[in-house]
Amino acid sequence: MKFNRTIANSIKKSLFNDRKIAILYGARQTGKTTLSNSILNNIEGNILRINADEKKYIDVLSSRDFSKIKLLIGGYDILFIDEAQRIPDIGINLKIIHENMPELKVLATGSSSFDLAKSINEPLTGRTSTFKLYPISLQELKATSNVFEIQSRLEEYMVYGLYPALLQNDNLNQKEKYLTELSNAYLYKDVLEISNIRNSSKINNLLKLLSFQIGSLVSVNELAKNLGMSQETVNSYIDLLEKAFIVFRLSGFNKNLRKEISKLDKIYFWDLGVRNCLINNFAPLNLRTDTGSLWENFIIAERLKYLSNSERMVNSYFWRTYTGAEIDYIEEKNGILTAYEIKYSKMSKKAPQTWVENYGNRFHCITKDNFWEYVME
Repeated sequence: MKFNRTIANSIKKSLFNDRKIAILYGARQTGKTTLSNSILNNIEGNILRINADEKKYIDVLSSRDFSKIKLLIGGYDILFIDEAQRIPDIGINLKIIHENMPELKVLATGSSSFDLAKSINEPLTGRTSTFKLYPISLQELKATSNVFEIQSRLEEYMVYGLYPALLQNDNLNQKEKYLTELSNAYLYKDVLEISNIRNSSKINNLLKLLSFQIGSLVSVNELAKNLGMSQETVNSYIDLLEKAFIVFRLSGFNKNLRKEISKLDKIYFWDLGVRNCLINNFAPLNLRTDTGSLWENFIIAERLKYLSNSERMVNSYFWRTYTGAEIDYIEEKNGILTAYEIKYSKMSKKAPQTWVENYGNRFHCITKDNFWEYVME
């Protein structure tokens, strides 16, 4: 099955209209190489496709020697570098290429934003367009399915996630096997390679604890005590997991009202199949006690994917007070606040009075009966 990725046209525009180097980030197995080849296969011109795992390319593209680089890329119209973070000083070398061959179109992918972002941002300021590729979004599924079909498979998506390979396989045992292999072989690879962590069990234990806390306030101090680590180490691990596109944080919204919680974050997973694999729980929703948390994570992740794919810039938060009033998700754009309560059941809910009094009544309740209005339209 071929999936139409929403950001494809924006990448094409960056390459041809904006004349910028296109950088595509995303977790492993989300389809970066497939998307890149799909774009390039519909482009006229000579294309040089480079896998940065091959040493012969690394030596040349890290040389800072244009005469040597030109021997490799001369005569081509388009340069595609897959897993570009493996090339030392890739940013400086891309700058050399861009300055000497401004007509050459360049597309580079990276399975994490560790070294690639660090090495690219400074030397290539103003010369790049950056894109992020997540697991398949409901918005993208809508291109080949209707709302009814997607709604009928919500439970499957909440339990097994939305990695492209899983959507092409209806065998549940094979889905579980794939997620297990993904978690063991790919998920931590960049984290372990770039950091000084030699034992993946530390990362795995942290992720298991985070898996049980989706939708809840996360105390780094408590995590550190449970794991026998320092708070600084736990924070650094969470930062690495964010950069590897495994988890993301939401901070608490506040305007310095005394009762608002702002020092603790919530941490969610970009893909619930990965989360459920970490705790070895693929049970159907009617046998679970965490359905509400799964739904909250699912909708917030889908909303953020939708915003990113649509290139809509907003600030995202949750809101909670020490007296117990809370709202699952808040968006702020141009000073305007919109609040969202996320409930799997059909029940509707009004905004807390404290919120209305201080921030207004732009409030929506997202349920399984109207979710498409917020993540697919």
